[in-house]
Amino acid sequence: MKPHGHGQAPRRPNIGITPDFSANRPDSPFPYYELKVPYADAVLRAGGLPFVLPYSDELACVDAYLDRISGLLVTGGAFDIPPEAYGETAREGMGPLKLSRTAFETALMRGALKRNMPVLGICGGMQLLNVVLGGTLHQDIGREVKGAHEHEQKHDRTHPQHPVDVKDGTLLAEALGKGQLMVNSTHHQAAQRMGAQVVVSAVSPDGVVEAIESTQYGFALGVQWHPELMLNTVPVHVGVYRLFIQKAREHRR
Repeated sequence: MKPHGHGQAPRRPNIGITPDFSANRPDSPFPYYELKVPYADAVLRAGGLPFVLPYSDELACVDAYLDRISGLLVTGGAFDIPPEAYGETAREGMGPLKLSRTAFETALMRGALKRNMPVLGICGGMQLLNVVLGGTLHQDIGREVKGAHEHEQKHDRTHPQHPVDVKDGTLLAEALGKGQLMVNSTHHQAAQRMGAQVVVSAVSPDGVVEAIESTQYGFALGVQWHPELMLNTVPVHVGVYRLFIQKAREHRR
């Protein structure tokens, strides 16, 4: 890559974002892809160029997507990962599934990691990252984590719910600083057993895992909260996206 001249902004790396899927809407007979605007806003603000990736079950299409992006952002949603994906069966408290979405995101994530492409998992995307790397999940925090606090906040999600402790010496600490950080919380599942070479980089006071990262890859980070919803209320959270975009830019040099 040529060095950028005086006053010229650095190149915006292409960032693939996985959308949600809505099969039934009362106003239309057609299914919809859906993406919360703050995901794209966060990528843009951090210096990336966002692209939404429609689902495909063809590996050739997945590879074509990966040929054209420099970083993968796997988003959250109101659904769960099938427990069969981590060697378990459904227990009480499991939520709805979106099998086509999970299959697509799994193929994308595996392909991105194989290329050592930067991967950022948000909320459900973090849970998928742990599963893809060989870990398991608590299927319902309230039923399975003794003494757990409320992790599905009822108030405005642009404001935080509880603190987490960011571990020193991690990618997350590089992005946000170590120590206590206030985060929002909109999940009922969480990482249980960590996957291979996965480090816990943040925990909440009740012991629930709030962020993970892989030591096997250059940048494979998952956070259980939604930093993109707090860019204006707790601005430090843009740091997660900035570090992700920086790594994506370096990936394609």
